[in-house]
Amino acid sequence: MKKLFDDVSTRCSKLTTKSYSTSFSLGIRFLAKDLRNPIYSIYGFVRFADEIVDTFHGYDKETLLERFREDTYTAIGEGISLNPILNSFQQVVRDYNIDHDCIETFLKSMKMDLYKQDYNSEEYDEYILGSAEVVGLMCLSVFLRGNSSEYERLKPYAMKLGSAFQKINFLRDLHMDYKGLGRTYFPGVNVEEFDEKVKKRIEADIQKDFEMGYEGIKQLPRDSRLGVFVAYMYYYKLFRKIKQIPVQSILSKRVRISNKRKAALFAGSYVRHSLNLL
Repeated sequence: MKKLFDDVSTRCSKLTTKSYSTSFSLGIRFLAKDLRNPIYSIYGFVRFADEIVDTFHGYDKETLLERFREDTYTAIGEGISLNPILNSFQQVVRDYNIDHDCIETFLKSMKMDLYKQDYNSEEYDEYILGSAEVVGLMCLSVFLRGNSSEYERLKPYAMKLGSAFQKINFLRDLHMDYKGLGRTYFPGVNVEEFDEKVKKRIEADIQKDFEMGYEGIKQLPRDSRLGVFVAYMYYYKLFRKIKQIPVQSILSKRVRISNKRKAALFAGSYVRHSLNLL
């Protein structure tokens, strides 16, 4: 029975999510039950593409990414793939009418990681669009269960929230991206000369994205709102911690939220949502 294969495929996406991101997978647990597997499937797809460009050193990354792209569209067109991650993802694309332009834009940003090391303002905006904003839109399609009119209304908010999350990742991973991968995403920023003034400018930009993203969260359906709010609170706590530490700490280690703090954060988010205090 194909249902068994589809179930196995979804479990593979769920395992991928839990293996790579405990925080993200915990947020998914606060979504309505029928929304969880589709989001696992989106994450699995995004994670595998990201792994190709970030960690498959010593392999022909460009060929692997292009093959992944071709296999993705073949899976969507045929409604099946022997790659379980792509099999679960294609079903979500078909079930929730996810815009193929979002997929193409995402894969284009992944390809940029193969040859770009420094970004100007235009390239930075393009990369954020593909690596984060359209991923937010894929998830939004699921949260709204394919409601196209609500999707268009909430689209700008979802994009800004995705942008905020990604920029925080860039700031948190500034040292690792530069030393390990030779990348500097923030336009006009020389990591060797990174100082408090530059850090505050980046933080002000992130704050604007956060504020707009939060307005969108409050307008989501109740059965998806809590899960997204949990992710928001995790990133906002991470953002506040980054704001409080000096530049040298950013440049020397990866900022983390302890498991104890995460548990308190999730509990607090649940209470606020239950009492309609968002």
